[in-house]
Amino acid sequence: MTNKTKTALITGASRGLGLALATALAQAGWQLIINARGSAALAQAHHDLEQLTTVTAVSGDISHKAHRQALAVAARAAGGLDLVVNNAGILGPSPQPALLDYPLDVLEDVFRVNVVAQLGVLQAVAKTLKPDARIINITSDAGVEPYPGWGGYGASKAALEQLSAILAAELAERLPDVRVYWVDPGDMRTQMHQAAFPGEDISDRSLPEESVPGFLALINGEWANGRYQAQNLVAEVAI
Repeated sequence: MTNKTKTALITGASRGLGLALATALAQAGWQLIINARGSAALAQAHHDLEQLTTVTAVSGDISHKAHRQALAVAARAAGGLDLVVNNAGILGPSPQPALLDYPLDVLEDVFRVNVVAQLGVLQAVAKTLKPDARIINITSDAGVEPYPGWGGYGASKAALEQLSAILAAELAERLPDVRVYWVDPGDMRTQMHQAAFPGEDISDRSLPEESVPGFLALINGEWANGRYQAQNLVAEVAI
């Protein structure tokens, strides 16, 4: 590793999109800090990724302040961050209830993880961001489309999108070279997506790896702050 090695923090990196993106970055020599709530799955991801690059795995829940502080400690030890991917999140109940039947205490948990904790991660690591860092918040088409039954999750993603837009506007003044992207990865064949459609066959959905090239285009390019759909981005870049 040299001083030019780039470092990424990816939350929710033990499976799905987080693991697919972590793998692509590891193959390109990025240093990684990864997080997940499940310690066993995270340990397996750590084992696989460390065959490719230097990896720090920090097991825990991003909605807990102490865990976010642990991520910040890891970021400082790594020499700062070139990239933060806020990928960790929760769906809520499965099957998802209509809004008028939605348990409010559960809805509070969804917003706590999908909105408040996302900002909490960024606040915790803010002082470790390098001057031209990239911030990527993972959103969903459910944040802009009124799908019946997706009110809890969709509302949390809509809130994350507005939070991201305001963050981008504020950082444009304070840290003009930092880019903020809120990215819809598209429908993917993941455990969370299966939970959203219990008992249904989702084999027609794309694998998470098919969304990765769009993310790499944003990470390596000079795209304007904003909302993007990963599967619609043409990525012909090398890390």
